Amino acid sequence: MRRVSWLSLVAVAVLYGQNIKTGPAAGSPAPDFSALDQAGRTQTLNSIMGPKGAMLVFYRSADW
Repeated sequence: MRRVSWLSLVAVAVLYGQNIKTGPAAGSPAPDFSALDQAGRTQTLNSIMGPKGAMLVFYRSADW
């Protein structure tokens, strides 16, 4: 299967008038979420929040 480049996807989106959402803007509030951690427990934004807040790191895989 041939891989489609990111630039090709952007070009198609522009041609069809679609906006590609890549995630929240830097500095914007994080949306509420729930996800499984490495131990299989459900974590939410509130459950990971500490006294000074939380830092979320978004990592896009190099192989997609």
